Amino acid sequence: MGQWLSERLGQQFIVENRPGAGSNIATEVVVRAPADGYTLLVVGPPNAINTTLYERLNYNFIRDIAPVASIIRVANVMEVNPSVPAKTVPEFIAYTKANPGKINFPSAGTGSSQHIAGELFKMMTGIEMTHVPYRGMGPALTDLLSGQLQVAFDAIPSSVGHIRAGRLRPLAVTTATRSEALPEIPAMGEFLTGYEASAFSGLGAPRNTPAEIIDKLNKEINAALADSMMRPRLADMGATAFGGSPSDFGKFIVEVTEKWGKVVKFAGIKPE
Repeated sequence: MGQWLSERLGQQFIVENRPGAGSNIATEVVVRAPADGYTLLVVGPPNAINTTLYERLNYNFIRDIAPVASIIRVANVMEVNPSVPAKTVPEFIAYTKANPGKINFPSAGTGSSQHIAGELFKMMTGIEMTHVPYRGMGPALTDLLSGQLQVAFDAIPSSVGHIRAGRLRPLAVTTATRSEALPEIPAMGEFLTGYEASAFSGLGAPRNTPAEIIDKLNKEINAALADSMMRPRLADMGATAFGGSPSDFGKFIVEVTEKWGKVVKFAGIKPE
C-alpha cells in the first residue's frame, strides 16, 4: 500500500517500525506528531485491545487517532497438532472437556490477536485451555509442531504452509464466513454463532488532521483495493480487501474496541 500511495501521490511513503509495548510506542509517536498528513499509523487489533488491557495510557486511542481508511482483514486459523484426535470444532470442544488441564495454546504475547481469539473461544464454549505467551509466533509454531502445544489460533499467512504440508490440522478459520485463502476450511461462525476474531489493518492519523487530507488518502487507498492487481497480492497473504470511508473505519474501531474489551475483562488479562 505504501508503494501504491507513493506512485499515486508522487510522495515517498516510508514504513518505519516502532516496536514495543504492544504497539503503544508507535501509537504515541503518531498521537504527538503534527496533524499534517505526513505521519500516519498502521492501525491493528492491538490498538483496540490495549484500550482495555492497559489501565493507564498516555493517550486515548479513539479520541486521539483520526481514522483514515481500513485496508485488509486477515482471518486466523484454529489449528491443532495431528496428535490431537479432534477433526472438527465440536470434536475439539468435547475432547477438551474430557481432558481438563491438558490443552495449551500459544500466542505472540499477552493481549495479541492470537491470545484474544483463544480467549473468545473459551468464553463462548465454556472450555478451559491454558494460554502460553511467546515472543512471536515463530517459536510458538515450533512447539506446536513438536507437540508441546496442542492448538493455536494463528494468522493464516504464517501457518498455511504447515497446513498444506499436513503438519498441522486446521479446524476452522476464526471468522463468521469462510476465508478466500482457505475456502475448504469451515468458518468458526458455522459452529459458534457470533464468533469473529479476524485481524485487521488500516491507517490512522493524528486528530485534527484536515479532512481534505484524510479524504484524499482514503480515496487512493480504496482505489488500490479495487485494483485488479492488488487483490491477488492480498490473497497471497491470506488477506481480503476491507475498504470503506473514514467514518466506516471509525465505527468499526469503536465496535471492535468494545468487543475485545469485554473479552479482556472476562479473561482477566493483564499486560506482561
